[in-house]
Amino acid sequence: MNYFINPWASQQFKDYKKLREEFGIDEFNFSLPDAPAIFRRGVVFGHRGFDYIYNAIKNKKDFAVLSGLMPSGKMHLGHKMVIDQILYFQEKGGDIHIASADLEAYHTRGVSLEEGYRTTIEEYAKFYLALGVDYERAELYFQSKRREVKDLALKLSKKITVSELFSIYGFTGESSVGHILCPLVQIGDILHVQLDKFGGPRPTIVPVGVDQDPHIRLTRDMARKWRIYSFKDVNERIGIFLKGIEDDVEKYLKRVAEYLNVSAEYNIPYRAMYIEKMDKIKLDVALARLEREIRHYGFVPPSATYHRLITGLDGNKMSSSRPEYAIFLSDDLDLVRKKVKNALTGGRKFAEDQRKYGGNPDKCTVYELFVYHLAEDDNYLREIYEECRCGGRLCGQCKKEAAEKLTEMLQRTQREAKNITEEEIKKFVKNY
Repeated sequence: MNYFINPWASQQFKDYKKLREEFGIDEFNFSLPDAPAIFRRGVVFGHRGFDYIYNAIKNKKDFAVLSGLMPSGKMHLGHKMVIDQILYFQEKGGDIHIASADLEAYHTRGVSLEEGYRTTIEEYAKFYLALGVDYERAELYFQSKRREVKDLALKLSKKITVSELFSIYGFTGESSVGHILCPLVQIGDILHVQLDKFGGPRPTIVPVGVDQDPHIRLTRDMARKWRIYSFKDVNERIGIFLKGIEDDVEKYLKRVAEYLNVSAEYNIPYRAMYIEKMDKIKLDVALARLEREIRHYGFVPPSATYHRLITGLDGNKMSSSRPEYAIFLSDDLDLVRKKVKNALTGGRKFAEDQRKYGGNPDKCTVYELFVYHLAEDDNYLREIYEECRCGGRLCGQCKKEAAEKLTEMLQRTQREAKNITEEEIKKFVKNY
């Protein structure tokens, strides 16, 4: 395992448990009965701070969703997995913000801003809407055109050192300055949705593949660094502490008690106050909003879900840069059937061996299509798994079923995409 995760490489991870342990990602074990199947099947395998979002959903509180796309190629099934989560969070009341990472595409993939704009409009915007994103409650914007994103990138970077960036991302002396700046723009993307103009401080969820974890860790760290109030358990109470403010310490601490409408004991020399125990998520969000009222940033540290990276049909990472092994939402249906027919499976070389010894669905890219996208019913999925393991199902049968279901889904999606009007895109895409 490398000491860093590279968000711009074609890494394909296998041992997600080890990955969680090495990078301190919490196991995803929340019960979301009406959520997409990927939540209950371990495809969404980890999280940071999802309890904030779970609390918001359960109590019908405001929360934001920040997602993004790299406009460097066509939309494939890996992107759809993120959209499935976006649709769920939208249904639960989240307000949706989607970034076209055109600046990042320019610096890391050599995609011009003009090309990134065209790809965003002609490919991504249509498929987001075709898959069900409600443009009345969502926006798609460009990094290059949103000043708030770039301003935050510059302002918040005051508390980030070059050494930190090199340690997190593995940059070297050969890395371009533009590439090194990309993580700062990501911070601006994630946190700007908590500016007053976009809804104010509130829990924010960022659904990502695990390859994007460096951005999440850095952004959560920055959100905390810019807070002026922190808290922790102190015996049977909660201690609230003031940092970064030299004058009027007592005034700032008493403002907390007034805002929370609670009694408090103060220790001014230690810049501390103590209150009775209360819900910590509620406290953190309240303190963030208070900070905003007194003209500080007051960001709630963003939450994240981490999903497994969908495998390409050759067993490596699915990527737009390897079109022969990816399933694109715009693919010709005959081409999709051909790709599935040639996909790597966990089956035996000969049919008689398959019947005798069984196959290995855990190493099969076709079975993975059922897990992620093609089998909503868990009993049906279990049936496929067991039949493969015991030799009752051959690879040809599985490929035929997968191709049929996949082409039905894509045909429906492509039909919806064709019906998307320019007026709908204008309402969805900012700076159209």
